[in-house]
Amino acid sequence: MKILGIDTSCDDTSVAVVEDGKHILSNVISSQFDLHEKYGGIVPELASRKHVESINYIIDHALAESEVSFQDLEAIAVTNRPGLIGALLIGVSAAKSLAFCHNLPLIGINHVEGHVYANFMQHDELTFPHICLTVSGGHTLLLKVNKGWTYKILGSTIDDAAGEAYDKVAQYLGLGFPGGRIIDDMAKKGDEKAIDFPRPLINRDDYNFSFSGLKTSVRYFVEKAQAAGNLPPLENIAASFQAAVVDVLVKKTIRAAQEYQVKSINLTGGVAANSRLRHNLRKTADEHNMHVFHPSIKLCTDNAAMVAGIAYQKYQQGQRDKLDLNASANSDLGQ
Repeated sequence: MKILGIDTSCDDTSVAVVEDGKHILSNVISSQFDLHEKYGGIVPELASRKHVESINYIIDHALAESEVSFQDLEAIAVTNRPGLIGALLIGVSAAKSLAFCHNLPLIGINHVEGHVYANFMQHDELTFPHICLTVSGGHTLLLKVNKGWTYKILGSTIDDAAGEAYDKVAQYLGLGFPGGRIIDDMAKKGDEKAIDFPRPLINRDDYNFSFSGLKTSVRYFVEKAQAAGNLPPLENIAASFQAAVVDVLVKKTIRAAQEYQVKSINLTGGVAANSRLRHNLRKTADEHNMHVFHPSIKLCTDNAAMVAGIAYQKYQQGQRDKLDLNASANSDLGQ
């Protein structure tokens, strides 16, 4: 069963064809990096316009790469929540048009649920139940994932997501965009113990996250050090900041796995590409006889393959959406 998936939730235009929920026949991603880099972040209106320019070409590219025609498809899936509303509307409009013209079922997908599913496309040994840490520019979410794709939300960010904090710290330090990759690379050359930045909420009983205060701490530290004329190497600031973020993410994830007595941890989302997070989470999990799964880099970032993949599961459960399907900037998982 082949499903075409579309994702325009943020700045990447992506279209994929996936067979039986796992076999990726194509996964085309058109990046807008060059467009937004000079602004130090995503400009929503520019992202929407670029999606309009790109979407038809990316659909054609994905079909050609997969050697599939619309007659071979059994459904059209599209991210319709959450994300940048203007960007989402481009993908939703394209998907509804295709579903109508080719008389195919339409399936609206929660973008976060796509991230949760990404590991299932590459790791058959990942089973239910498990703890999922989804970390990206817009989301920091800790879930218990149960059989049948039902979720218990354990915690989420109460302010900045981890990826957002990376971007803002990188921008403040003048390192460029996107901040996650730049800080990760720079941190490899620095001393993570050079500066003792705070670990927000790390010892609280709940599983919520907060990174706004950490971001502010970095700023205050830099301003004070500059005024005193003893600013340490940026590599040390980057490494110390990253160590604080990773410590919080790892400790809360492991504690959740212990509380719910599960042995599998699903790490996903754009920040799941972070080398320090992968290393520390695996190392700590090994110490507790747990196993960590994370997708390949291309499936960590926003992509349509994960959308088409989870859509297969939703199709099997009987989900069909009408042509009045709308986009939503915000949505709780499972709604």
